[in-house]
This record gives sequence, structure tokens and C-alpha cells, in this order.
Amino acid sequence: MELDAVRTFVAVAETGQFQAAADDLGITQQAASKRIANLERELEVKLFARTARGVRLTVDGQALLPHARELLRAAERVTAAATPGRRALRVDVVSRRIAPSHLLHAFYQQNPGIELDVVALVNADAATALAEVDAGTLDATFRSLRASARKVPSGLRSSRVVDDRHELLVGPRHPLANAKTVTLAELTDHPIWMPGMSDAEPLGYYEDLAGAFGLTIDTIGPMFGIEALLAEIADSTKLAMFVGEGSRYLWPESYDLRRIPVVNPTPVYPLSVIWRADNPHPVLADLIEYLQTRYKTTADENTWTPDWAH
Repeated sequence: MELDAVRTFVAVAETGQFQAAADDLGITQQAASKRIANLERELEVKLFARTARGVRLTVDGQALLPHARELLRAAERVTAAATPGRRALRVDVVSRRIAPSHLLHAFYQQNPGIELDVVALVNADAATALAEVDAGTLDATFRSLRASARKVPSGLRSSRVVDDRHELLVGPRHPLANAKTVTLAELTDHPIWMPGMSDAEPLGYYEDLAGAFGLTIDTIGPMFGIEALLAEIADSTKLAMFVGEGSRYLWPESYDLRRIPVVNPTPVYPLSVIWRADNPHPVLADLIEYLQTRYKTTADENTWTPDWAH
């Protein structure tokens, strides 16, 4: 069933005249009549009876009218859902606990009238996420792009917008618990525990960091959830882990966990936002501008990133 024919049927029913309906639709009376004739042929019923003043609905036409109106409303909803600027901007933040999620929240707070669809592809690698962007199922994602040395496939664009500074997370009985700051040199005698990591991007980054500063970063072992991990750190005299400054974790006050800034230099996890070059969504342009502007105001020279991020 053609939507143009249904739209013409509703217009004729509401105006009672083919010419008036044709004028409203911007078509000729002949075209309007042809559409109705085709619709009647398809449905095998008469929809209108002619009168001295125009036309009126037959019994079958009266039965069809409410359904035709609903069909047109559904078509409008479909169009709105697929039209850039009218549908929600769909952005992958990787994990709702880390910096991209909180940046997106801050952007939304400045633009409360926009529609956002925030997703977290926790178990998707960079190649999968970029393929989703390229296919149009995502408008943007955040990745380090380590495997490609920050290059993206043709048709995509990227911009480095996050340098997530590292902090050391320890329990109250750890030897560094009372330090105001800690250097990477001081951490050579203290193993860092990052269990359950499977994504090649962060795994590779921490290998780079460990190799550059002689650190021991253990990523082996099962991950039983962040709550179990925080409980073990709180109760340990040896366990420590890196967390991003932009990451958010909650724990009971009794844990007394400490977040200690790492300095001289501060290692940062670099993240780029990736999007399709031909994506016309107006909110996407605003988001990229917001992220780029914020990055310029927060960039710090006294930081460390691997060579591939330079």
C-alpha cells in the first residue's frame, strides 16, 4: 500500500473534494483521482461516493479512515526516528564508569534539550566499534586507536579529546596510603593489579607503560566485578591499581580507599572520538566542538603517553 495513496485518501476524506485535497497535497486533481482509484483497486472496495457538492465516504471508507490516519502517524514517527537532528544521537562510551561517560553527561547538562542514546560496548574491541560507526549504527565512539597508531579507516574521522590522568588506588594499610602524590619511579617496587582485562587496547597500553618505567602490572586473573575488586584492595597491604582521574567508583566509607595522583610525569590514557565524516547529525557537530574545546583547556605538557599516541 503506497503512503501517497493513503495520504491522498485522508486528504479527500477531510476536505470532501478531490480538487481541494489535490491543492493541499500540491498535485493535480487527475493525480489525486488516480491514487484513489489505485487504492480502491488494491483494496477491492469503493471508498467514496460522489455527491452534488463533492464526495463522501462509503461505509468501507469510514472503516478505513482511522487506520489510514494511524498509518500516516506511524510513518511520521519512522521518519523522525531516522532523521538526523530528530532522532537521538547514539554514542558509545565503552563503560559508564570511565571518562567518556562523564564527559557526555557534562555535555548533556549544558544542552538538556537534546536527545542522547548512550551505550556502553564493554566487550567490543576497537575494530568492532569502528565498524559500527562506519555502518551507521553508532554516531560516535571513544577509543585509543593503539592498533592503528591513531589512524582510522577511510570515511571516518577522529580527534583526540581525552587524556585521562592516572591515579593510584590503594587501601588504608598500603605502604603508599598516606602519600599526597606518587611518582612512577616509586611504583617500581609496588606491583599494580589490573585483573580481568581482555580488550587489546588497554592491555597494550599498560604493557607500554610497564615497559617504559619498569613497572609490574598484572592483568592476569578473573574479574569478579568492581565491587569485589575494591573490597580486596581495601583489605590488602600490597594490592594497588590504576584508575583514571575521570573514572567514578563508589565504595563503603569503611573501606577508606585512597586515590593518589601519579606525577612527574603523569601517565594519561589517550582517547579519541571517532565519527563518520558524512554524518549530518547537528548534535554530533556540537559534541565534537565541545570535546575539542574542553581538551584544549585541559591539556598538560607534563604527561606521558606511548609513542603511538604522539
